[in-house]
Amino acid sequence: MPTIFSVADAMLVCTQDQMHFEPASRALQKGYHVLLEKPMSHDPLECIIMGELAEKYQRIFSICHVLRFTDFFKTIKRLLQQGRIGRLVSIQHTENVEYAHYAHSFVRGNWRKSKESSPMILAKSCHDMDILLWLADAKCTKVSSFGGLTHFRKENAPEGAPKRCLDGCPVQNECPYYAPKIYIDRDDWVNKVMRTVVSSDTSDEGVLHALKEGPYGRCVYHSDNDVVDHQVVNIEFDNEVTVAFTMSAFTFEGGRSVKLMGSHGQIRADMERNEIEVTSFVTREKELKEIIRLEAPPEGHGGGDEGIMQDFVRLVRQNGLEAGLTSASVSVESHLMAFAAEKSRLENRVIQIDDFREELKSEPTFSK
Repeated sequence: MPTIFSVADAMLVCTQDQMHFEPASRALQKGYHVLLEKPMSHDPLECIIMGELAEKYQRIFSICHVLRFTDFFKTIKRLLQQGRIGRLVSIQHTENVEYAHYAHSFVRGNWRKSKESSPMILAKSCHDMDILLWLADAKCTKVSSFGGLTHFRKENAPEGAPKRCLDGCPVQNECPYYAPKIYIDRDDWVNKVMRTVVSSDTSDEGVLHALKEGPYGRCVYHSDNDVVDHQVVNIEFDNEVTVAFTMSAFTFEGGRSVKLMGSHGQIRADMERNEIEVTSFVTREKELKEIIRLEAPPEGHGGGDEGIMQDFVRLVRQNGLEAGLTSASVSVESHLMAFAAEKSRLENRVIQIDDFREELKSEPTFSK
C-alpha cells in the first residue's frame, strides 16, 4: 500500500448528492477516515468504486444511515434477534414524507429534479433501503417497483393559479400547498427548519420577501420538478424474507411505520408516535400484548444524528479495528437496491441484483 499523509484523522463529506465521489475518493486515497452524507452517489458505479477504495486503503468509511442508530429501530432489531416473533417472513414498511415536507424539498427545493440531485428512491428513501437490509439480515436478490409523479404537474393546477403563490392565487384558502400557509402560518419545528432554508432572515417579513422572489414561493403545480410523488418497491432476500415498501408524499404525518410478520408473532411500530407493539401468536388466547413506548427521542432523526457521530468517533479512535454499522461495504448493497428499484420503475421489469451488479462492473469506466 502506498505511503499516505493527512493533516487530520478524519473528514466529513457533506456536499450535494452529485458532488460526493471526488472529495470522498481523494480523502480515502490520502489516508483519511471518511463519514459521507447519504446517498453515497447518484451513480451506482461510483458507489461500488468508493466501497472498493475504502477496502484498498483500509480506511473507516461510514455512510450517514442514521436510522440504525435510533432507539426505535435498535429496539426492533433487538426484538428480532431475540426471536420474539419467531422467524421473520415479511415486512410492510411505509415512509410518510408529509405533504408540506415533500412540497418544500421535492417540488420547490434542491431535490426536485433527478438529474440535478438523484431519484426520490435514492435521495429520500435510501435510509429505508438500508434499514430494510438491516432488518432482513440477508442479501437482496430481486427488486421490482412502480410509481410516478401523479399530482404535482401543470395540468393539475387550479384554474387561474399563477406561477407564484403571492401573485394573487384564487385558491389560496383551499390549497394546502399555498406557500404562506407552510412558511408563515405553520407553527412547529418543521416550520422553523424550513424557514432557515427559505431565507437567512427568518422573520415573517424576511420570509415573505423571499417567497415573492425565490424558489419556495413557486406554485407547486408550476415548478420544474420531476421526481416521483409516490412509489412502491417489492423486495426479495435470499433468506426468503419479502418486503413491500411504500413512499408517499400524501400523508399528514411524517416518519416511518412498519409491520414485521414472523412465524410466531408480529411487530407493529410507528416512528412518529415512538411506539412499538409486539404480539405473540402463542399467547393469543390470553390476549397478551406488549406495548413498548420509548422515551421521547432527541431531535435529529430520532437521535440517529448524534448516534452516528458518536459511533464514527469511536471507530476512528480504534483506527479501523472494526468496519462499523454503516460501512461502505454494507451501504453499497442498499444503494444498489435503490438504483435497481428506479431501473425497475423506468423499465417496467424485475431486476436481478446480481445481474445488475455485473452489468455495472462490466462498464469500461469501472477498470479505470
